[in-house]
Amino acid sequence: MSSAYLALGGNLGDRAFFLDRALELFRAEPGLRLTQVSHYYETAAVGGPADSPAYLNAVAQVECSHTPEQLLQLCLSVEKQLGRVRSEPNAPRTLDLDVILFEDLIRTDDPILPHPRMHERSFVLTPLAEIAPQVVHPILQKSAAQLLKELPADPSSIDAWPRSAPQTSQNLQNKRAFIAGSTSGIGKAIADEFRRRGAIVLTHGRSSSADIRGDLSQTAEQDQVFRTAWAMRSGLDIWIQVAGADTLTGEAARWSFDRKLQELLAVDVTACMRMTRQAGEAMKAHRGGSIITIGWDQAELGMEGDSGQLFTATKSAIHSFTKSLAKSLAPHVRVNCIAPGWIRTAWGENAPEIWQERVRSESLLHRWGLPEDIARLASFLCSDDAAYLNGQVINVNGGMT
Repeated sequence: MSSAYLALGGNLGDRAFFLDRALELFRAEPGLRLTQVSHYYETAAVGGPADSPAYLNAVAQVECSHTPEQLLQLCLSVEKQLGRVRSEPNAPRTLDLDVILFEDLIRTDDPILPHPRMHERSFVLTPLAEIAPQVVHPILQKSAAQLLKELPADPSSIDAWPRSAPQTSQNLQNKRAFIAGSTSGIGKAIADEFRRRGAIVLTHGRSSSADIRGDLSQTAEQDQVFRTAWAMRSGLDIWIQVAGADTLTGEAARWSFDRKLQELLAVDVTACMRMTRQAGEAMKAHRGGSIITIGWDQAELGMEGDSGQLFTATKSAIHSFTKSLAKSLAPHVRVNCIAPGWIRTAWGENAPEIWQERVRSESLLHRWGLPEDIARLASFLCSDDAAYLNGQVINVNGGMT
């Protein structure tokens, strides 16, 4: 993996949205990891029409398997997706992305490396020095911090931009939600999204940061977690069963097939069925609610290998169970299943290149999905906007070839 630095800027429309969205697309790119992002800085436009709006600028560090040419093409593709229209030089734009450093390469072909004007620009050096003060310009042999210090005094200001949370619909206002398995990955993204949308969220996991702790491979703890969650909020409106056994990373990746199967059956199947049944019956006896389970988009198709056999069997069970539970609880409680495809969780962050290439080739969008993609769908399904959606298994995979 190579280390590179990208400069981001824009001065048209919702500037923060375009920078945020560009970073999200970089996070979803196979074979690339977004490792650091600076604050956003507001600066006066340099060149261009006299009445050009001020820019928001930032710098991001990435680690990637891309060549410099491939990284440049990715930047151009992201610009295009976010509405960049090229006209006169220095014209206002929604987004401007530049590769400013790529390891210690020196190049005279596109992309020219290092960027030929990076050492002259405070709106590049300020965010670069924030995240990588010691990174060295390979021609000038000076660090980012040194280059920033040596810049001539600039009468125009460069100010850290006070970011505020984006405005989101409060379509879950005051709904009481419990999310099993919500201290990392998809579950954490759902918890964060639900809070932004006004829900009162209870988290669960094995870490000390969870509101409720419990090992869901044990039936006694499954029951205790349910009772605790229900009592803490005097009832619940939403139950989301994300918790699943991680048999792909860490020590568990080396377990035998039989041990992995036992763990997946205990957590992904038994815990899901028992706990959502309890939640559903309790909701039905009160004022109704919404339940979401988590499946897998390949469950109905099959996949080669041990993991394919394990997950297709266990997640197919969840798909079928979800439809049956929806019929059992209707019309008082809605039950739907989200079936993620290539979602970049902990395993995806470090997946070998063969899997990164598989994401590119199998998803019609040629990229990873993100936990936030699942979270946004979950928030919709649990809102009144989805009042006529019930008993569905919804694939989230960018479309498959």
